[in-house]
Amino acid sequence: MFEIVTVGALTAFFTAVGNGAAGEMGKQVLVSTGALVRRTLGRETPAPAGPVGWETLARELHARLSRDQQQNDEWAQLLRSMPESALLLHPGAGLPPATRNFTDRQRVLKQLTREAVRPADGRPRVALLHGPPGIGTTAVGLYWGAGRPARYPDGQFYVDLRDAATESGPGPSAVLLRLLLKMGVERERVPPTEAGREELYRRLTAGRRALVVIDHASSVAQVRPLVPATPEVFLLVIASGPAFALEAERIAVPRLKDRDAVTMLRKVAGPEKVALAKPRLPELLGHCAGNAFALKAAAMSLLTGERPLPDPAAGPAGRSPVHAMAHALCRGLGPETARLCRLTAVGGWPAFDAGLAAAVAGVAPEEADRMLADAAVTELVEPLHEGRYRFRPDVRRFLADAAGPEHGVAECAAAVSRGLDCVLNRALHAAHAALPRSWRVEPAPTDDRPYRDEAAGMAALRADAANVIRAVFVAHEYGHPGKALKLARALWPLQLKAGHWDEVLPALQLAARCADELEADPRTAAGLHFQLGHCLGELRRWDEADREAHRAVAGERAAGHVRGEASSVELLGLLLLSRWQYPAAYERFVEAEHLYRRISAGQDGADDLPRALALAERHQGRALRGVDRLEESRTHLERSLDFFVGQGEAYNQGRVLTDLAETLHDAGDDAAALARIAEAERLLVPEGAAPHLEYLARLRQRCEAAR
Repeated sequence: MFEIVTVGALTAFFTAVGNGAAGEMGKQVLVSTGALVRRTLGRETPAPAGPVGWETLARELHARLSRDQQQNDEWAQLLRSMPESALLLHPGAGLPPATRNFTDRQRVLKQLTREAVRPADGRPRVALLHGPPGIGTTAVGLYWGAGRPARYPDGQFYVDLRDAATESGPGPSAVLLRLLLKMGVERERVPPTEAGREELYRRLTAGRRALVVIDHASSVAQVRPLVPATPEVFLLVIASGPAFALEAERIAVPRLKDRDAVTMLRKVAGPEKVALAKPRLPELLGHCAGNAFALKAAAMSLLTGERPLPDPAAGPAGRSPVHAMAHALCRGLGPETARLCRLTAVGGWPAFDAGLAAAVAGVAPEEADRMLADAAVTELVEPLHEGRYRFRPDVRRFLADAAGPEHGVAECAAAVSRGLDCVLNRALHAAHAALPRSWRVEPAPTDDRPYRDEAAGMAALRADAANVIRAVFVAHEYGHPGKALKLARALWPLQLKAGHWDEVLPALQLAARCADELEADPRTAAGLHFQLGHCLGELRRWDEADREAHRAVAGERAAGHVRGEASSVELLGLLLLSRWQYPAAYERFVEAEHLYRRISAGQDGADDLPRALALAERHQGRALRGVDRLEESRTHLERSLDFFVGQGEAYNQGRVLTDLAETLHDAGDDAAALARIAEAERLLVPEGAAPHLEYLARLRQRCEAAR
């Protein structure tokens, strides 16, 4: 008798594969699993689309394995080689520091404590802090969390959603991504699907004692997947505005009473400054209306000797204390600084530095730097890091709304255009530096070369990613479609090299739609559909990805762009490969090769042709392995390997050697497979390719067990 691999074990394995890590090694696991499924069942079996499909496949395989000891042993080795949980929860950086000027809020703090320590009784511990903008919801959450590190020894995790490039904020899958990154999961190990991310979040937090704080949430959809299933995890959601329909203990943060407001003024400005302002104190308290932001801004004005009161004659009566105080701060700063802040706010940039603000306002960068420093002192802007700033959401809305009446529509539009030019110039330089040989990146401006190498360009593009994504939306809104398309194309390095698929997806969707509506240059439109198809494929949204890839093929063909058509056909093949449709994938890869071979000397793409053909060989080899044509697979992979050895490309050699090792293992030549694994490990260790090396270690274990 031999021990049969159980249905439960197979279902768990398939679920892990379906929800597995993103990136190259996640796809490698997926494609290799499909090849073994096909060889076991003796027929093509497309990858299931969801949990029910994975369980059905597990039952079908179980029935086959119960009659075949050799196949059962092969699957048992595979399951044993996969770690049950390679990822652990890391406490991370914790919460941001709480304010030194926290005042009162004792009732709210007690409500939070009551929800955090009550008997769980099967009910998740969740609180929703809410209140009008500027009232101090974030300060309450951070102050409460700062006093309880011992209660949450497994970590306090903070995610702020206000820096999103889109007005509606990130979706639930993107919020999960941000939280998992905070929990110490490397980006390439984060599952590409929302279901996979939620499952990983729950696995990481199971049995743990942790605090999760989601700040500036705007909808229940963003946070519903985070509701904890384990009793000692406390989810604290903070909303700047009214409460939404989350099943939680809803805790309103009220305005500060006058007594507490005076206490806060004294903490910030000092007792002496507040005593000197005593005659104006009742009027000041009335204008601030217990709003923490307004009170702190007023206290800073007292400290610097500026007039802290809004002008009752300026603006409509009854407006929020945040808006009233922002108006007063603009008056106190002077017209040029106020103008710079208002015009910068119009673009809604997630973060900006003196260079971007200077471009928007049409002033010298050193002048913008001084103005922003002055505005930061008054609390009109918030300093971040590396010379960057941001607005509070409600302050930005007020400044943007005031810009039109103050400066006119024409000047606001010109400011937006200058800001777009600045972001686009930076993006083009950074993208070209990050991928200097890529034809999918727009040419860089010729005025200068601000980045010394690929790493510097990639770092700059990462740092400015939110602004570039935001700029796509701003360019579309303000009637600059050409800029929108160029900005979207500059996102290619982020999705190819950095795995920022969630972040760039909304911008790519808008840009592709915009290109179609405008009937833009066919090559540009096709390139954007390719980017969108690639992005959707990485997120395993297969049907959508397939549609976009077909649009890219049609567009490139209509434009007579052979290299683009071949690359898009290759993308179709990769999508089919990941869905276990190996014969169709092979046909696409052969078609792509034929297209590449139509490129002659001097034509677009001729210089890159040998490398493109080597990659086509590799993909054909992978697809042939999936249909069990192992000798042909080996031939194609070895030809691909020879090219990359000649080029000295260590990482690509490692990838092809891994494919070869798996083909050799399938053919029963485990000694040769182990030799290829050793070669790949030698090449990849200096590359720091940890997920790939872990995959090779598991493959080595299977090969050794089979000998």
